[in-house]
Amino acid sequence: MSIFTEQQAKAILDKVIALSKADECTAQLTGSIDGNIRFALNNISTSGIVSNADLAVQVAFGKRMGTASINEFDDAALERVVRRAEDLARLAPENPEFMPAIDKQTYTASPTFSDSTAAITPEFRAQVAADSIGPCQAEKLIAAGFLEDGQSFVAFANSKGNFGYQKATNFNYTCTVRTEDGRGSGWVGRNLKDASAFKADSDVRTAMRKATESAEAKALEPGKYTVILEPAAAAGLISFMMNFFDARQADEGRSFLSKKGGGNKLGEQVYDPRVNITADPWHPDAAVLPWDTEGLPREKMAVVENGKIANLQYSRFWAQKQGKRAIGEPGNLLMSGGTKSTAELVKSTQKGILVTRTWYIRMVDPQTVLLTGLTRDGTFYIENGEIRYPVKNFRFNESPVIMLNNIEELGKPVRVSGDESSFVMMIPPMKLRDFTFTSLSDAV
Repeated sequence: MSIFTEQQAKAILDKVIALSKADECTAQLTGSIDGNIRFALNNISTSGIVSNADLAVQVAFGKRMGTASINEFDDAALERVVRRAEDLARLAPENPEFMPAIDKQTYTASPTFSDSTAAITPEFRAQVAADSIGPCQAEKLIAAGFLEDGQSFVAFANSKGNFGYQKATNFNYTCTVRTEDGRGSGWVGRNLKDASAFKADSDVRTAMRKATESAEAKALEPGKYTVILEPAAAAGLISFMMNFFDARQADEGRSFLSKKGGGNKLGEQVYDPRVNITADPWHPDAAVLPWDTEGLPREKMAVVENGKIANLQYSRFWAQKQGKRAIGEPGNLLMSGGTKSTAELVKSTQKGILVTRTWYIRMVDPQTVLLTGLTRDGTFYIENGEIRYPVKNFRFNESPVIMLNNIEELGKPVRVSGDESSFVMMIPPMKLRDFTFTSLSDAV
């Protein structure tokens, strides 16, 4: 058994806390049942279910800390893991940035659990693969994809009386479709809370269409273009940028949010006034746990408001040092937009390029968040509001900071997962001017 009830989890954690002889003790119990199915070349290649549960114990003697983990939960095992953590703490040097365990908190549950997702069976996964492969075979296309789903719980307690417990589910599907000659490629991805909203046989049509239509790609000269980034393409860049909203990085001059002469850009205009990004653990379509990895309660808050930096993330240590209030690190990022679909943004574009997806994104300059990467799986030239023809993929050198100052229009946000981030994100398709493509790529 790897999914414990709240009562079962609390009983184990209470035993751990009682066993500890350290100045303080924090214990976290997690468990999950994760299923997956992978298919390639129009055949299922692997499928499986992984069930696991782990207990991590952290103790402190003064500023000396030790951590140990175990996946057995009988009384002898619990005694062993606590003593191991205490032995390690006694050997550890003092941590100059040590922060004591947090006091007792109040958490408001968030809607992270879906019954339909938790009820997924091997037969469901096999049907998803069949519904992805079948239409492709009928059109002489080749499908490769992956579905991963799961249910999990997390419970934690400390010697100051704090306790939290919540269950969650996850569902993530991607499928790449290629033409038989390998010259055309399309992609579709769905990150959902509720599996009952998923229809593989209809979603795969998007990837099929792009694969077929991208086969005769033409070369365009690199340069600055008006682009329409689909939500998955934009998320890859924005998730990179959000890693630099740490207040300490900014205060120490290591971020694009560092101010010349010291300090940070909190409250300053950094983006187009249409840029609004919030965090909300209770968002019905993108809920996350109501606490962060330290057990601090998350809050609904503005991160960027009308283009201005509304909040930076303060660790408990840095908040204490700077005289600020520490709040839970956001677990989701919700960017507002308009009402138009990607197709409607295309119709309003005189000349531009549609980008399905960005990948292999790497940092060039952290001070400006200049990134480099490639387009893939369907890149198209737009003229007079219509897609005219496919174009060869590009390498881009672009900063999402500059990108979000070159907005022409934002569409309707959809739920996506950032490639370089664990954030759940709601991101709109974006019509942007002067996006910089630096060279061509032969990859499809």
